[in-house]
Amino acid sequence: MSYKIPMGPYHPGLEEPYKLNMICEGETVQDAELNIGFNFRGMEHLAETRNYYQVIALMERVCGICSFIHTLTLCQTMEKLTGLEAPPRAKYIRVVMAELERLHSHVLWAGVAAKLMGFKTMFMSCFALREKVMDVLQAISGNRVNYSMNRIGGVNRDIDDPTSLLPLIDELESAMNKTIIPIFTTSSTALSRCAGVGILAHDKAVSCGVVGPMARASGINQDLRRDAPYAAYAEMEFNVPVEPAGDVKARLLVRALEILESCKILRQALTKMPSGEISVGGDKFPFETGTAACRVEAPRGEVIYSVSWKAGSRNPARVHVRTPTFVNMPAVRWMVQGARLADTPLIQASIDPCYSCTDR
Repeated sequence: MSYKIPMGPYHPGLEEPYKLNMICEGETVQDAELNIGFNFRGMEHLAETRNYYQVIALMERVCGICSFIHTLTLCQTMEKLTGLEAPPRAKYIRVVMAELERLHSHVLWAGVAAKLMGFKTMFMSCFALREKVMDVLQAISGNRVNYSMNRIGGVNRDIDDPTSLLPLIDELESAMNKTIIPIFTTSSTALSRCAGVGILAHDKAVSCGVVGPMARASGINQDLRRDAPYAAYAEMEFNVPVEPAGDVKARLLVRALEILESCKILRQALTKMPSGEISVGGDKFPFETGTAACRVEAPRGEVIYSVSWKAGSRNPARVHVRTPTFVNMPAVRWMVQGARLADTPLIQASIDPCYSCTDR
């Protein structure tokens, strides 16, 4: 007998509203229907009423976890419209902040995944590591969430002693190698909940157009930091973790390995950071009439900003944002098909969805 089970609009593991109607046969999910839009905020329209300073502060609040990435993408887009380029030191600082934010996001997600598996001890270990990352972000910017670091033509704050951050990077890498990765990859509890669960095959991932760790966990070898470098990523050496299995375990492993790669990037950026100015330009910017777009590899995948401007105006004519969750979440329909009903919260969480971004 078929019946419909609604999950949401309040998710059992994530504090953001969306709804998934699952059609079940017994305890097995046959199909699913996704509903979003419960928290629409109209931020793209609000951006049209803000000047070029205010719009940066506004778009930093699209997402609480990826706030730096959103302002980085926006500022790089506006730099195309003004003909400005950030100084080398500013580009390195942008890399440092972006990778710290990636660490923050991935460690937070690992904690949420552990909680959904019933791994309360691992949840606390992950969040203890996250606090250390948050402390560094606060030491650099003065804030734990919205950092106010980016501006058109550079950054607002310098890192006075970059090498002082290296001990934290060593500590994070050691904890991942000695504790987090071995437990997630060898524990019978983790394997029984993750291995072979929520599979998104390579062909289906390609047809759905998924991005970020979701894509890489299904065997798609893509990463904008390597394939279309921005900031100072062209000067960094790192690997792009790819797993072919496409299940929850693969998505977990890709993010864990990305943490190690982020540590590698941070070491290079902190030790090779050039001296010099951290911004160019003054208080007024010569915007050209036209439209510019920019892509950045956020922790969840590719973020795209498109900004249209009319010369002489202080406000953008249009700001459009495409977030990774917007393209990743529809794939949940195929990921839950054939899965046990009890596994669906973890399968959905393995996408690392962000609905504050999607319902911007």
